Order: sequence, then C-alpha cells, then structure tokens
Amino acid sequence: MEFFERLLHKLGLTRSHARRHPIRIFLLEDDERRCEWFAKRFKGDELDVACDVSHAKELLQTRTYDSIFLDHDLMPEHYGSTETDDERTGYAIASFLASRPELQRPATIMVHSFNADGAMRMVEELRAAGRHAEYIPFHFLEERLKNYWPR
Repeated sequence: MEFFERLLHKLGLTRSHARRHPIRIFLLEDDERRCEWFAKRFKGDELDVACDVSHAKELLQTRTYDSIFLDHDLMPEHYGSTETDDERTGYAIASFLASRPELQRPATIMVHSFNADGAMRMVEELRAAGRHAEYIPFHFLEERLKNYWPR
C-alpha cells in the first residue's frame, strides 16, 4: 500500500499532507468568533482554549503543545485602550513563557492580536528570552498557516 501511495504522490494525484498526525494547539483568546474559527481550522487536532491569564498558565504548565497562539487584548476594556494592563493581557503569558525557558520549548508561538503595539511587545519579550515567536495579525493567519499545517 505504501508503494501505491508514494506513486500517487509522485504523479501529483494525492496531497502530501492529506494524512498528517493530529497536533496539540493552545489558544489564548476571548473572542468567541475567533475561537470558532480556530476550532474549524484545526478540526481533528486537539485544541485547548483559555480566555484569561490564570487558566492559560495552568494549561501551559500541565500540558504539552505543538503550537501556541496568543491574543493580546483579553477583555473588552482592553480593546483600543492606550493604557497597558500587562497582568491581564496576553503580555502576561508571553512574559510567563519567557521567564520559564524549559516550558513549551519546542512549541511554535504566534501572536495573532489586532493590537499591533501589544503584539510586538509580546514578540520582543519572547525573542529576548531566546524563543522563536512571530506576529501574524489574525486576518493573515489562514494564509500563513498553510506553510505550517496545510489542510
């Protein structure tokens, strides 16, 4: 059977990623519509969602993830705010991961917030700690994810 599958792949008659193994995803997000988008995008994978910092810390300390998606603004009062609230935003989780180099080390970290300033502070915090992190605004995620986990 493996020979037949390789032949179909070589002839371009099958998709190389059609049977990838399920991955484990962590999502820090408070917007239900985005949570639904992630659930649909990663259907068949394991998706854990946290809406606040304390739940996020608990999951990140007790489970292992292939990829971590972080939002910055987690409460309505954060949306469009000019004040920083580092203890109740995604920045707290970026700082938490940056201060614990052994935690979730192999995971791909993507910040998907519309708050570009907050997102870049998160990415800078993670990178300063030697973590690989990217800022990808939510509306560009689908296109970028094709490079990581095609559907």
